[in-house]
Amino acid sequence: MWPMVQRVREAPRAGFQLAQAVVTWQVRHGRNDLPWQGTTDPYRVWLSEIMLQQTQVVTVRVYFERFLARFTNVGVLASAPLDEVLSLWAGLGYYSRARNLHRCAQEIVHHHGGVFPRSAQMLQTLPGIGRSTAAAIAAICFGERVAILDGNVRRVLTRFLAYEADLARPANERQLWDLATQQLPQQDLSVQMPRYTQGMMDLGATLCTARRPACEVCPLAGACQAFRRHQVEHFPVRSRQVKRHVQSIWMLWARTDSDALWLQRRPTPGVWAGLFCFALFDDLASLRVVLPAAHPIVELPVVKHVLTHKDLYLHPVQTHLQHPLRPSLDGDWLDRNQWMSLGLPAPIKKMLMS
Repeated sequence: MWPMVQRVREAPRAGFQLAQAVVTWQVRHGRNDLPWQGTTDPYRVWLSEIMLQQTQVVTVRVYFERFLARFTNVGVLASAPLDEVLSLWAGLGYYSRARNLHRCAQEIVHHHGGVFPRSAQMLQTLPGIGRSTAAAIAAICFGERVAILDGNVRRVLTRFLAYEADLARPANERQLWDLATQQLPQQDLSVQMPRYTQGMMDLGATLCTARRPACEVCPLAGACQAFRRHQVEHFPVRSRQVKRHVQSIWMLWARTDSDALWLQRRPTPGVWAGLFCFALFDDLASLRVVLPAAHPIVELPVVKHVLTHKDLYLHPVQTHLQHPLRPSLDGDWLDRNQWMSLGLPAPIKKMLMS
């Protein structure tokens, strides 16, 4: 492993300009047909950037178009009830994104006159907008010379530079931000920055992928240090690995003959925070306590639901009731018209619709 100074200072190739190579490639071969592209509208770019966090493009595309059809601009989103926002978000996961999206829209309307700030520095002060997301909005919409460093771009840069420092260490992450800034276009920023920013994201998503990268058609291959060393899949380097957890949850699917459901709003923070859900329990015995003695139940097949760092094993327990549950159990009976319009976790909605 090379010393830090030698690694960082090594020139990829004399005269090679990363920014120009990326811009040229993006124009010819990048993704140019996504519904949030071809615009400098910060509302659309912001919405797509938030949705794309931890979610694949093919999934986001459908949600984006449906979301935009209902919430046509930041003012409409700000004035909408949170439950309606969560309802349209259901299935995308990471529901804190939807809550922050709603809060952010309200702050833009109430404190910025409904106009997005034009600088990455100001954008970062808004709820749910981190450094990379703020930079993407500012670069694409306003041509600001500022670097993004999402997962895709981090992978492209660490491979291009053969950056071997452990990104689990904050100092190394900060240094990579500095290196990312050094690679940015220097002129004609209103044109170059949107193309470069989109191009770096496109490269990471389509060619410089985590596994089996398509180096043979990558525009950076001739100057990529990792490619020269035949170590492409070695980068990026991150020592800490997130340990996956397993959790079993028993779910009380209680309904009346009129199809009303007993639902409770999930607390924040936590799994499905802010959404309406069946009452959840750690085991079957705890679930039975809230039901009348010897009340009949039906235990349905276990459903596995995969989250980023956790596998949930859901145990639906179905029962019919004609009277309220114990007052100690949070929640309320909601008729079909009510619960159909609420934000429900994806596995719950799938159970109800099947």
